[in-house]
Amino acid sequence: MNWQQQAEQRKEELLTELQSLVQINSVLDESTMTEEVPFGNGPLEALNWMLDQGKAQNMATKNLANKVGYIEMGEGEEMVGILCHVDVVPAGSDWKHEPFGAVIEDGKLFGRGAIDDKGPTMAAWLAMKMVKDSGVKLDRRVRMIIGSDEETGFRCVDHYFANDEMPTLGFAPDADFPIINAEKGIAVLEFNQEGTSNDEQLISFKAGHRTNMVPDFAEAVLKDAPESTEMIFQAFLANAKLVGEYKVDGDQVIISVKGKSAHAMEPNIGINAAVKLAQFLNTVLTTEHAKQFANFVVTAFANETRGKALQLNFNDEISGDTTLNAGVVSYTPQAGGKVEVSMRYSVSYPYDEKIAAVKPVIDALGFSLEVTENSTPHYVDEKEELIQKLSKVYERNTGEKAELLSIGGGTYARELKNGVAFGMLFPGEPDIAHQADEFVVIENLVKAAAIYADAIVELATK
Repeated sequence: MNWQQQAEQRKEELLTELQSLVQINSVLDESTMTEEVPFGNGPLEALNWMLDQGKAQNMATKNLANKVGYIEMGEGEEMVGILCHVDVVPAGSDWKHEPFGAVIEDGKLFGRGAIDDKGPTMAAWLAMKMVKDSGVKLDRRVRMIIGSDEETGFRCVDHYFANDEMPTLGFAPDADFPIINAEKGIAVLEFNQEGTSNDEQLISFKAGHRTNMVPDFAEAVLKDAPESTEMIFQAFLANAKLVGEYKVDGDQVIISVKGKSAHAMEPNIGINAAVKLAQFLNTVLTTEHAKQFANFVVTAFANETRGKALQLNFNDEISGDTTLNAGVVSYTPQAGGKVEVSMRYSVSYPYDEKIAAVKPVIDALGFSLEVTENSTPHYVDEKEELIQKLSKVYERNTGEKAELLSIGGGTYARELKNGVAFGMLFPGEPDIAHQADEFVVIENLVKAAAIYADAIVELATK
C-alpha cells in the first residue's frame, strides 16, 4: 500500500481539519472549570470536536467524564493505542501570526498546538481513516486516546487508565522521530521562602504561567527606588542585550523584562525573564527579605540550568543531563518568595539521595522545598516487539536508520506499560513547541500521516 500517495491525495482534508482544531483555544481555563467541565470550555470543546470526527466515520467513540475520550476501529482482544492530546499551553507573547488563526504561509501552518500536539494528532487521525478505508485486515483493535489536560498534569489520562483498558502496545505522536524509548523523570519542585515581612522595597514580583515553559515576561513593583535606579536598569538591559521597561507610577516604579519562551525540557533554548529580572534586582534591593528572594533566584538559576548550584545535577548515557526550569516565580512581602521548577531528571537519577542533598543547601539560602508532583522515568527495551516494528516502519518510509532517542519532555507514552513516543518532528527540524509562532511543516505533516498509517498496520497485525 502506498500510504504516502494516499496521504498526498488527502492533504486538503488534513489541513482543513487541522485548521478547525487549531482555531479552538484549548488552554486550561480555570474561569470556566466546573465538575462537568473539568478543564474549562476550550479543552472540552476540542475533545468533543475530535470525538465528533470519529462518529462521522462510524467508529466507536467514548467520552470519559469530559476529561478524556477515545475513537476506536477494528476488532480483536488486543489493542494498539495512539495517545494524543488536544489541550495547549498559553499562547504567550510576541507572535507575528494569530496564535489561534491557523494561518498557512510558506508551506507551514502556524498556531498554538500546530506541532504540540494538534498537528501530530491530525496526522494520526488521517492515518486511521486511511487504514480503515483501505480495508486492510487487522488482528488488533486500534484506539486513539485523546487527552485534554496533558500540559497541566495528565489528569485526563490518569482518569482513563483508572477506568478503562490499557493498550497492549502503543505510541504517542508528540515528540521526535525516529523512536523515543526513554523519557526523563519529571518532578515539580516548589521552593518557598521562609518567613514573611511587612515592609519591603520589593512590593511584588511575578513571572511565568506554567512550570513547563520558560517564562518570557517578568514584572516587579518597587517603592523607595532611588533616582539612579532607572539609569542602572537601562545599563543592565544594554549589557544583557534585553528589552525591558521602567515606568513611574506615583511613589512606585514598575520594572519589566522580556525573555524568550521555550519548552522546559531544554531551558537553554529560551531566555528566562524571571531570572534576568532577579539578577537586576539583586544589585539594587536593600531590604533584607526581598534581597534574600532575589539572591536565591540568582544563586540557584542564573548561571546554568543543570542544577549544579543546588546539587541536583546528574547525567547518564541513556538520557543525558538533568535540567531545571524556574517556570513560575512570585514574591510579595506578606507571602514571601515562591519558585516553581520543572526538573527533568535522568533515567538512572538517584532521586531520593539528590532530594535529600538539596535541603541543607536551600536552608542556608532561607528556603524550603516541597515536591508537588513526580513522574518517574520511562524506558522500553529495544528488543520489544514495539521497537522492532516501529524501526522497520521508519526505515522503509525514510531510508534512514531508526535511532533510539531519549528526551526531557514527558509524553503520554510514559503512561503505557509498553509505549514510546514516535514523531512527529523529523531529524534536523527545530523544536518550536511552546514558543511564539509555533508551526508545523505541511510536507512533513503529510509524510507523518503516511508513516503512522504504515505503523498502525504493522502494530495491529500479529
